[in-house]
Amino acid sequence: MKRLSIIVLAICLTAFSGSPLFAADTFDLAIPLPLTGKQAKFGEMMKRSYEIAAEEINAKGGIKKKKLHLSFEDSGAKPETARAIVEKLIDTKKQPIIVGEYTSACAKAVAAVAEERKTPYLIVASADDDITQKNYKYVFRQNPVNAHYSDAVIDFLAKVVKPKTMVILYESSAFGTSGAEAMAKDAAKAGIKVLLKEKYEAGSVDFKPLLSKVKATQADVVYMVSYVMDASLLMKQIKELRLEAKLFAGGAAGFAIPEFIDNAKDAAENVITATLWTSQLKYPGAKEYSEKYKAKYKDYPSYHGASAYSALYVVKDALERAKDWTQEGIRAALKASNTMTAFGPVKFEDKEGYQNQNFTDTFVLQVIKGEHETIWPEKYASKKYVYPVPTWRERR
Repeated sequence: MKRLSIIVLAICLTAFSGSPLFAADTFDLAIPLPLTGKQAKFGEMMKRSYEIAAEEINAKGGIKKKKLHLSFEDSGAKPETARAIVEKLIDTKKQPIIVGEYTSACAKAVAAVAEERKTPYLIVASADDDITQKNYKYVFRQNPVNAHYSDAVIDFLAKVVKPKTMVILYESSAFGTSGAEAMAKDAAKAGIKVLLKEKYEAGSVDFKPLLSKVKATQADVVYMVSYVMDASLLMKQIKELRLEAKLFAGGAAGFAIPEFIDNAKDAAENVITATLWTSQLKYPGAKEYSEKYKAKYKDYPSYHGASAYSALYVVKDALERAKDWTQEGIRAALKASNTMTAFGPVKFEDKEGYQNQNFTDTFVLQVIKGEHETIWPEKYASKKYVYPVPTWRERR
């Protein structure tokens, strides 16, 4: 009888409150990420960063006195899996906002579902320009697009390196393709002739035939858009072939995370890369987040982690301003966002053919003495850039 009374009381309280009894003091947010497979390194970094942000938010009272409760769904970087996850989150769990994913292919799949279901979706690290060029009303992107990834790199090349020729290598993904196209356009505007623009299949084990073609061009700059394993192997094989260039450059992604240096070893030295953020920036909270991450995980995070960390603060800001926590209420609040985060300013704009897109500065990193250092724009520099770069023979 005592147990029956407790059950009856719980049912009555639930009916009175109009919401699940045990969920009344939490805001549940499930996040799709690649936690297995080739992109798991990025997924892991982002998961850790979401968790750090959630701990901080909850320690300061949560969101409107509700604790933020996170869970994670593994997409394995497969678009069809990401789509199924988000359909379940929206249709079954009634989650009123979607945050996350990593690859552009997965983000595209999620964006289509979110728009179809009229559910706001905050993109954190997926850069294919096309995602925010579809006149979607419910899709918001916090990170810059591929077309702007190389802004700082092009500026550095124009003012310091002054190359006449370039080769562009890229993996055959949505991210790789759009990144290569963006650089080709930027190079043309800067008067740099692209001698070779060639894609490769991700996960290749032998780049030497492709690199032999690059070597024959004698291009001033070799620009690569790759994830981390390919980025590392490309540079190792460039070193083995003694392929010379004025500069080797990466289009963010695999070149901008600590694992690139760990894997490529001394072949990574002096390589520059585009990046959307660095741990050396003076954005409020950036240093604290970076140091907290390093203390816990023994290395500094890349922009992928910083964007994930900051995304929860963007969500918190929107939820606290929203007139209600319906899909439409949250969408309207996101649209009105104008906030500063550890990742930088966040304001979703409609311009340059994009909708609900955040536009922020980008930066250049260079591997100097085995560490990523911010070198450009100069006002953000943590160290002076190394240029001219010594030849392979000149290096010890």
